[in-house]
Amino acid sequence: MVSLLIVSHSELLAKGIKELAKEMSGDVVIEAVGGTEDGRLGNDYSKIYEALDKIYTDDGVLILFDLGSSYLTAEMVKEAFEMEGRENVRIADSAMVEGAVISSIEMSLGRSLDEVCEKLLELKINKI
Repeated sequence: MVSLLIVSHSELLAKGIKELAKEMSGDVVIEAVGGTEDGRLGNDYSKIYEALDKIYTDDGVLILFDLGSSYLTAEMVKEAFEMEGRENVRIADSAMVEGAVISSIEMSLGRSLDEVCEKLLELKINKI
């Protein structure tokens, strides 16, 4: 099953979105990461890497992000995974809350990573 990683500048925001998406999706694996290692607002490469490593499967992982620097850090992590041969990671430029809910529902229905991304495009809440 495809997994979902939520990346935010705020740990509280990431956890809240995860809570909402989990309510809609049952057993979908969702990880939320936000803030820096010392608890400030921001992004932390190591935290994102560890979260992605924890939920990565060959079925793939979709990453949703809140702001541009979250995207940039997630992209660096994605590139590191690709260098390790773990290439089934996509980053979606999506409305974060709506994207998380729609994606997690699609994942719970057994949709592939490509199908989940296509659904986001179809609903016009994503620019992959």
